Amino acid sequence: MSRSLPALLGAFLLLAGCASVSHGPAAPTALPPPAAQVPAVPADDNLNAVAWAQTAIEHDLIYLETYRSAQAQLLAALRDPAWDALPAADRVAPARGLKPAVVLDIDETVLDNSPYQARLVRSGGEYNEADWAAWCKEERARALPGAVAFTQFAASHGIAVIYISNRDQSLDQATLANLRKAGFPVSGPDAFLGLGTFVPGCEQDGTEKSCRRQLISRKYRVLMQFGDQLGDFVSAVANTDAARAEAAAPYMEWIGRRWFVLPNPTYGAWQPALFGNDWRAPREERRRRTIDALRYQ
Repeated sequence: MSRSLPALLGAFLLLAGCASVSHGPAAPTALPPPAAQVPAVPADDNLNAVAWAQTAIEHDLIYLETYRSAQAQLLAALRDPAWDALPAADRVAPARGLKPAVVLDIDETVLDNSPYQARLVRSGGEYNEADWAAWCKEERARALPGAVAFTQFAASHGIAVIYISNRDQSLDQATLANLRKAGFPVSGPDAFLGLGTFVPGCEQDGTEKSCRRQLISRKYRVLMQFGDQLGDFVSAVANTDAARAEAAAPYMEWIGRRWFVLPNPTYGAWQPALFGNDWRAPREERRRRTIDALRYQ
């Protein structure tokens, strides 16, 4: 005679209960293995900028494009006796009849210092004069694409090649040696004007290059200027976004013709302008203020 469904269900529950009776100490419940501990790596805001400067083909193409474009226009500028690339405030002597010249910044304009920046990324440090001087004295900075060909072309046509740099004068000899090793033409007493160059009748304001441009203007008609900072071309009354834009505004027609601006996402005056030029502020505070300066629309 078949058992009814309720009877079968009761028997099943009874067996299940018996099977669950413990006959000794309860076995400990197994816990999942702990998650692997990954050491925290502090973010470095310069990492992508340095990696781009060192590895992106687009970086090299921009430099080649810039210097090739300048070279294609250089002889026409040479033939035009009225052509001058100095801002009016820096032209202290008439340009007509003076020897022609091109003026170039050095760091991130003709020489690549990205290895120094890479060392800062690796160490987690920030720029300091001692480490920077040590790097410069290694004399190992490479020429940036197109720069040697352009400067050699200019020199071969009787155009003076003048480098204005904010490297300290104590680095003059190392800088000149590095330029020569990289293949750049360096000749004459005016070839290199570093930070601290004395200019009679002109009081230098910090690292501004205006006094040195005025010194050049007494002897040369400047056909072109090259740099990675606005200050390589013209002086701004203050290091703010508004003042920098105001200083550049009268010369927009010169961009790509008399002034050739090269990219530098790793450092520059644009950076402290975002946090009120307050380098004494803690690093995280400077970073927060930089984030606050971003646009989201």
